[in-house]
Amino acid sequence: MKRLITLITIVFIVGCQNNSYELNYPQTRESDHIDTYHGVSVSDPYRWLEDDMSDETAEWVKSQNKVTFNYLDKIRFRKKLKKRIKTLNDYEKIGAPFKEGNYEYFYRNDGLQNHSVVYRKVFGSDESPEVFLDPNTFSNDGTVALRGLFFSKDASIGAYMITEGGSDWRKIIVIDTETKEILEDTLKDVKFSGVSWRGNDGFYYSSYDKPKDNSALSGKTQLHKLYYHKLGTSQSSDKLIFGGENQPNRYISGSVTEDQNYLVISAAKNTAGNQIYVTDLRNNKSQFIQLQNDYFAPCNFVYNEGSTFYLYTNIGAPNFRLVSVTLSNPKRWKDVIKEKENVLNVSVGGGYFFANYLVDAKSKIEQYNTKGKFIREVKLPALGSAGGFYAKKNDEELYYSFSSYVYPNTIYKYNIGSGESILYEKPEIDFQSEDYVSKQVFYESKDGTTVPMFITYNKSIEMNGKNPTILYGYGGFNISITPRFNSTNIAWMENGGIYAVPNLRGGGEYGEKWHNAGIKMNKQNVFDDFIAAAEYLINENYTSSDYLAIRGGSNGGLLVGASMTQRPDLFKVAIPAVGVLDMLRYHQFTAGAGWSYDYGTAQDSKEMFEYLYRYSPVHAVRNTKSYPATLVTTSDHDDRVVPAHSFKFISGLQKYHVGSDPVLIRIQTNAGHGSVSLDQRIELSADVFGFIWKNMGIAPKL
Repeated sequence: MKRLITLITIVFIVGCQNNSYELNYPQTRESDHIDTYHGVSVSDPYRWLEDDMSDETAEWVKSQNKVTFNYLDKIRFRKKLKKRIKTLNDYEKIGAPFKEGNYEYFYRNDGLQNHSVVYRKVFGSDESPEVFLDPNTFSNDGTVALRGLFFSKDASIGAYMITEGGSDWRKIIVIDTETKEILEDTLKDVKFSGVSWRGNDGFYYSSYDKPKDNSALSGKTQLHKLYYHKLGTSQSSDKLIFGGENQPNRYISGSVTEDQNYLVISAAKNTAGNQIYVTDLRNNKSQFIQLQNDYFAPCNFVYNEGSTFYLYTNIGAPNFRLVSVTLSNPKRWKDVIKEKENVLNVSVGGGYFFANYLVDAKSKIEQYNTKGKFIREVKLPALGSAGGFYAKKNDEELYYSFSSYVYPNTIYKYNIGSGESILYEKPEIDFQSEDYVSKQVFYESKDGTTVPMFITYNKSIEMNGKNPTILYGYGGFNISITPRFNSTNIAWMENGGIYAVPNLRGGGEYGEKWHNAGIKMNKQNVFDDFIAAAEYLINENYTSSDYLAIRGGSNGGLLVGASMTQRPDLFKVAIPAVGVLDMLRYHQFTAGAGWSYDYGTAQDSKEMFEYLYRYSPVHAVRNTKSYPATLVTTSDHDDRVVPAHSFKFISGLQKYHVGSDPVLIRIQTNAGHGSVSLDQRIELSADVFGFIWKNMGIAPKL
């Protein structure tokens, strides 16, 4: 039994603009732990907080949450704010339908359900849809959620994955789709996986061995494995297909081609780049044929016609291209859609390719046949983000979605042959888009690089430098941040708030060069881009430092942590969410070592260690100074970016921060790398907006 400690409190008098009262931070115990990197001693006084199984850590979490929620409870407009956000989310949401067997399935949420319900009806009929699967019945509090639904070849059997408490560890449940009865024992301990059926006999899935000596939520996971599960057999007898000690990879996925003839395997050591293997399922003696062997180049299987495979890759094309390759000559690649000046993404539907080009982070869609012949441009309703464009080979129609910061997510039905788009589903939201403006500007970063940024706000506000502004960013892992509608943000903007999103280096908006300009020894470029965005908003009189908040999650949490420690004078409020904040140890937890392509590790070289040590938010909080009002947010079941990052960061902040602005941590229980249920998302949004407004001295008119 581990020893419980008595927490001593230190009293700070906090004057929060127009409120003044005592805020009691728990005093976090400091150990004398020291690590040595390339001859340099680095103190890690809060190492004990990495133990998420200890009673001491649990007591610390409880004490921190008590202080934080006592503070949040005193925000007088918090209840009204939560009610308004709830109202803004209370509208029917319907997903695009998809055909499986004799049925047409779709997701629907009546407004305030924690999870969308899966409905179905006989394809082509006028009958009323029936409930097929309702995730809201999985748990009383909404913390068990659906994470994927997969059908066998004839759709007579289905497999769905669930998450419990937001963990990345999943369970797979197999059901008879006609009777909805569970067919066999649940598969457990599945992680970073899909489900790909081979006929109706079984399916492929991926997982790691669960950590035996450490916490399942923070223990290191290195060797991913692809298994085949034959229906009617126990999970313990599942066949290892690829991975493990003989084929060490951190991320492995397997998918069966639509014609059921081939298994395609993607194997990766990092989050950027992967190898591709194919085997013929019709031949029990078939060996794996390697189509791509560069671990540092992204290469994704898109489609096949017999033994001809189509791959989407940036090999020889920083902005990506689509190539074809035959199994008989896997080293000879042929361009199908050549690289262009804009970044390419590819989907397939009805035997055609749909090229989704990013033009300054906005979608442009072009349709091609399998020979690479241009068919047409798909006319989109406005400037924004389009997604979907998936369908089976013989389908004549597909569905796509369109959205922007002021255009609610809308679904269109598209005739693949004629190119006609028809409105399928448009949500009814308490939002008048004509009252808002969303524009794209371009600003100059520290080194002269031009960076785009979207700025959205109500047309009625005056540019007087006093508008409350949220600057949101990510900047990493080749991920493109494109315009998306979020009804919760209406609550911010209808009360005079500005919402700004720059497309920082490290993302994928301008291809491989843009990504690589924000990784490893170039990571400071990302922080400089973000800081320059803030300076642009101030110089152009949108806002000022007294009314500027920064927000980001995961890699974006790192962005916020680094920016607020480098330029604490520039921001009034900081909201680092589920952040990667300890850059010397991030790779020691779960599958974090796979992020090293973007970050590098302290073990790589002395130069890399010194670079990481210099900006690592946990280590940058070393000297007494005044930091922005800070609300760190994390979750107790986050096993992607473990909460110890946030625990150690806030401990340092509470020790070194001086001044009246609060530095707090909000630790969500039964949630993971993001909220699990709608109720959790509403609560979090109300607390974040409330914290920001309160520390800007603003009371919204709710």
